[in-house]
Amino acid sequence: MSPSFKQLIAACIFVVLPGTASIKAAPQGFLEGRLKIASLSPVELDGENAPRQTGPATPETYANYPLIILSQGERKRIAQITANADGSYRAALPAGDYILDVEGRVTKRLRVRAQPFTVVSNETVHVDLTIVTGFAAEGSAGQQ
Repeated sequence: MSPSFKQLIAACIFVVLPGTASIKAAPQGFLEGRLKIASLSPVELDGENAPRQTGPATPETYANYPLIILSQGERKRIAQITANADGSYRAALPAGDYILDVEGRVTKRLRVRAQPFTVVSNETVHVDLTIVTGFAAEGSAGQQ
């Protein structure tokens, strides 16, 4: 084979492959928003019933509340994301209908309203989520 024929074949491959990849992969859209963590009380009890002050949310605080993205129909887990240091988050998703929720909200005794949303290709949907913490564990009501 001549070198120019090999170059022609290589050029055709580079033109065809990206074209087929873009046909198969539908453009994604984006979810972005901000996580707000609110507490019902200014103090919480640690393991020894000693009060400890709760302050503003930190990156570690956000890491304790991973967000999950579920499909709306089957409620199948699609992705998990964590808010960054200022509480904001962003995820690329295929077009479709989803629900944004917090992982482990029942066991952590959190009050959260799951947020349904729709992703459209090449667009960004903004969904904020608020978590309310500080619900007393059973048997601890009345402790100060």
